[in-house]
Parts: sequence; C-alpha cells; structure tokens
Amino acid sequence: MTDTDYFIAASECHLLDNLGDVAHYPDFSRWILSAMSGVTKVWGAPEEHVPLRASELIKQMDATGIDVAFGLRESMLDVTGFSTPLSTNSFILKEIEPYPDRLFFECNVGPILRRGVKHAIWELEYLVKERNAKLCKVYAPEDGPLNDPEMWPFYEKACELDIPLTIHMGMSYVVPQPTKYTLPILLDDVMLAFPDLKVIAYHMAWPFHEELFGMAGKHRNLYIGISGIVGWFARAPYRGYHMIGQALEWAGEDKVVFGLDWPGVDMKACVDYMRTFDIPQELQEQWGYQAITDETRAKILGLNLAGLTDIEPTKRAPQPSPTADSGTA
Repeated sequence: MTDTDYFIAASECHLLDNLGDVAHYPDFSRWILSAMSGVTKVWGAPEEHVPLRASELIKQMDATGIDVAFGLRESMLDVTGFSTPLSTNSFILKEIEPYPDRLFFECNVGPILRRGVKHAIWELEYLVKERNAKLCKVYAPEDGPLNDPEMWPFYEKACELDIPLTIHMGMSYVVPQPTKYTLPILLDDVMLAFPDLKVIAYHMAWPFHEELFGMAGKHRNLYIGISGIVGWFARAPYRGYHMIGQALEWAGEDKVVFGLDWPGVDMKACVDYMRTFDIPQELQEQWGYQAITDETRAKILGLNLAGLTDIEPTKRAPQPSPTADSGTA
C-alpha cells in the first residue's frame, strides 16, 4: 500500500454529444441496451448517467487525481448502418480545446479499410501534424482484420509520424461486431512487418490475454493496455492480481499502460485500485509474480503513457485543500 502522489494519465476517454440522434437505428438498441450493458456491468460502471462531455470528464479527473486524459471519439458506424458515427474528431477537438494542459487528442480515422486506406492516411497525417493528435485508435471490429495487407500503408504512415496506435484487442464485446478481426495472433504479423510501430493493445485482449502477454514479451514496441478491464479488476481484485502479475512477468513494468474506457468504468474505483496495487505475498510465492514497487505503480499509472506520447509527467490535478483537523496552525 502507498500514499505516493503519482502522475496519472488515462487513455481512451470517450466523449459523446447526443445519442438520441442515432437511437432510432435498430442496431443501436442491440448495442447499448443489450451488449454494452453486459460489459459495463462486469466492468463496474456506475449506474448514474452523466453527460459524456469534457467538462464532466475534467470534474471526475479532479476528484480522482487524474492529471491528463485522452479524449476519443466513439465511432460505431456499423450501429447506424455506416451512415453516421456516434461522435467525430472535430467534436473531440472542440471539447478538449478549453483544457490544453489536461486533455489530449486520441484520434480515430476509421473504419480504415471501408473508407479507403488513402483517405484514412490523409486524415491521420493532418490530425497529427495540424491538430496535435497524440494517439490514434484503430477499431477493427467495424472494419476488417488487423493483418489485412491493405493496412500496411497505414501502419507505415503511423511509423513515419511516430504516433502510437491504440488497438481494440480480444473480445469484440458488442453487437453487431465480430471478434475474429481483433484476435492477438493477428498482431504478430503486423509487429513482425513493422517492428518500429508502437501499439497499445487495449483491454489486455481478454479472454485471449495470455497470447498477448507472450507477444508483448516478443515484440519490443507492443504494450499491454488495461483500459476498460481495470474496472473488472477494481471489482474483483484477485483477477487483477493474476492478470497484471502475469503481464508484468512476461513483458515487464515498462510495457503495461493505464487507461479507462470511460464512461464504461467507475473512474475512482479504477484509480484507487491501481494507486494501491499490490500483489499478495502468497501469490508472489506460489505463482512467481514480481513484487510491486512504487516505481512499478508510477510507470503503469502514467509514466509509460507519458513516454509514448511525449507528454511531461507533471502533476496537474488540483490538490485537496487541508482540512480543519490537518494539524496546520
């Protein structure tokens, strides 16, 4: 346990405007009422519905000690028959503009194969060079397999721009999207072809996490993201002890990256879990997991992501005011 004031950086924070605009599409109800509700129940999302806007995100960040977060559009174009996304890059840029030192841009230029790779490449280059995108999400479930050779020029451009890709990995949790496009084994082809490509594999690729852990040990630029699934760990601590312990065993403390998939998790529960993360001694002895140090927690909570995105890891979240019984004169 620790009371260290860590620098905390959280990727994958979805901002949305008005879901009512797309609620009439048949697949929308299947997505949000059936599939999404099942996921967020496991991940421990609060039942309270809050505005999915930057002002609310900052409010929760201040309350939980998160210093910086990455605003991301929610695409889900297949939910609307590819007629409209749930939010856009332009919307995200407007939302995060008032908070230049706290909110950074995680773009999404997909679906890459469906729209045409050359168009996705053009937008990626524009958003990196002109709008300071720090990360780029690749969401293959609405698009196609990650190792499709037609994706090669896109990966090549990401290497040229030196922008890390955040990739949904493992189970495709929601209808109508297939899981077959985001299996970890598909990344093996990608990382072999592009060893300089930086990839954060989201959700630990559950339930195919062991495959991801082994590949993260194999490929020097493949990182393990705990986005979303960290909410499950906060609700069921021993699951996190085992999965994070195994990830650290295979890939090391420099390769595990904090994230949220907000609003699908309870932000405070996730931060509190990782801020005090410590694997019980019995599990260290019986399962071979490494001891957790302040340095390990600091790297996972923010330093690893700060290094990948070239962000200065300084505290930005407001400090709590001293209470009357704090002992101050």
